[in-house]
Amino acid sequence: MCGIFGELRFNGKRWEDARTCQRMGDALRHRGPDQSGLFQDSHITLGHRRLSVIDLSEAGRQPMSNEDESIWIVFNGEIYNFQDLRPQLEQNGHRFRSQTDSEVILHLYERDGISCLDKLRGMFALAIWDGRRKSLLLARDRLGKKPLFYYHDASRLVFASEMKALLEHPAVSREIDPEAVDEYLAYQYVPAPRCIFRNIKKLLPAHYLWLQGSQLEEHPYWSLDFATKLKDTNEEALGGQLVRLLDEATRIRLRSDVPLGAFLSGGVDSSAIVAMMARHTSAPVKTFSIGFEESDYNELKYARMVAKRFGTEHSEFVVKPEATEVLPLLVWHYDEPYSDSSALPTYYLSKLTQAHVTVALNGDGGDEAFAGYEKYRAMKLFTRLNSLPHSIRHALQRFGAILPEQPARRNLLRKLKRFLHTSTGNVRDEYVSLMTLFSAAEKRLLYTREFAERLREAPPAEHFLITLLDRSSQLNWVDRISSTDILSYLPNDLLVKVDRASMAHALELRSPFLDHKVMEFAASLPPKMKVSGLTTKYLLKHALSGVLPKEILHRKKMGFGVPLNHWFRSSLKEFATATLLSQSSLARNYFQRGYVQHLVSEHIERRKDNAYKIWNLLILEIWHQTYMD
Repeated sequence: MCGIFGELRFNGKRWEDARTCQRMGDALRHRGPDQSGLFQDSHITLGHRRLSVIDLSEAGRQPMSNEDESIWIVFNGEIYNFQDLRPQLEQNGHRFRSQTDSEVILHLYERDGISCLDKLRGMFALAIWDGRRKSLLLARDRLGKKPLFYYHDASRLVFASEMKALLEHPAVSREIDPEAVDEYLAYQYVPAPRCIFRNIKKLLPAHYLWLQGSQLEEHPYWSLDFATKLKDTNEEALGGQLVRLLDEATRIRLRSDVPLGAFLSGGVDSSAIVAMMARHTSAPVKTFSIGFEESDYNELKYARMVAKRFGTEHSEFVVKPEATEVLPLLVWHYDEPYSDSSALPTYYLSKLTQAHVTVALNGDGGDEAFAGYEKYRAMKLFTRLNSLPHSIRHALQRFGAILPEQPARRNLLRKLKRFLHTSTGNVRDEYVSLMTLFSAAEKRLLYTREFAERLREAPPAEHFLITLLDRSSQLNWVDRISSTDILSYLPNDLLVKVDRASMAHALELRSPFLDHKVMEFAASLPPKMKVSGLTTKYLLKHALSGVLPKEILHRKKMGFGVPLNHWFRSSLKEFATATLLSQSSLARNYFQRGYVQHLVSEHIERRKDNAYKIWNLLILEIWHQTYMD
């Protein structure tokens, strides 16, 4: 795992500013603390920060070239099938100087060109300079685990693993895109390819950029097929196939020349990965868990149950509300405004884990692939509710409107009220409502007249999700939502969270559920194998019966939440109020003081749970202090 950066100049003028190279590399030091490297010629600069995981010798240093130094690569990630690809390349006459996956990609490109991407099984962001063609290839892995930002103008293209490195380049300015702010308030992240700054873009997952001369082309190279379904619907056969795929995806992710462990939440997905790891390791698996003092948010007892079942070497960490100390650092690491509050425990868990190992496996991707989120139950109920006569649906919505506000996180009445309120009779609208934080109506109350005017010609923030949902309108609602999750929430939220939190501590995370063969199998399953009645992840749970304890398979899903509602009424109350209502915050002229005050007061007085909205605004203000002030 590493950090990469570079610049291609279209005018052939050499990049002489050594200080800029140094600053860009230093901005990525946390991603690669072990080594740094730089290659330059009259057209290209390639920079690298290395976290040594495979082949720890000097032979693994990047930038790396082929035999005649006509092709160069910088690469961030891991290719898990590189040992299978290498013998074929050696038979073709390619000579290797290292044991790395980076060199395999280099020679694979030399043989196959851009189509080499189709053969890579893993996570990556890479740049390959072909000196013979005077061309540059930039690419990201299929699901978007590894990030890649870029800036493009008439004379150059500059790229980096993180936005903060791009900002060290003198050509890259800091002009905020108001549409990005609008989308952030809706989703808690800025959806790719947009960036918080106008002139920076994020390369989409499963896409590549090809530059020859000054011509820039972007193309997809892979996508999931939800339309073609398996004909065999025998549960035992499909369950066996799933376990074999997951077992293999886990096994090939155990290759490491440094210590290795696993995140363990006690949920189905992380527990399944620990179970698969235990099959292939002679020593006890090292597992790491995190919890909170508040019992509603603490999953440690389930993690201990799994650790005991598989005899792991288990470590735990309890998070206390010290967010004021870590928030500025957290915001710096995440580059753009990002307010998924589970970033906080993920950051601490990564810190705990890295003290013991350099590589860890996790259960990311299981919920997206196999329909595990609570929203799938909600959407199943929506579809049933929508089959009722309009008069009955209308009466239920009116009943929901008169239910009292319930701030407790797991209060049944609160869930019922939200469910009835968001039931519109339209799957698309219901999904968008579930997945957005600030609605369009709330933004009209929140925005100042000046900021609203800046957005007057912009499409609504919801357009991002609506576009994805409309592309898959011919699919069953389960596949439609799963497909949208995989193209939106997964790469823009979940994978950003784990990448930045783990790389902040130079920890490499690997995700067997995100193996593209596992994801392709999941996409080919009939919807009833994912959601059966109100049971989510139906086939996965069926396949793991007998492998995992029943208490794990059938427990209530908790997610990786944070007790923000408690914190904003206690330890974070004064900090949040002072920050959001400060003169500097209000001077940005985004939000109306009265409505911000209303959100905070309403929460503190327990009239409504506005914790996630307050957190969203708080992160945005701290981001401005970090990156703009």
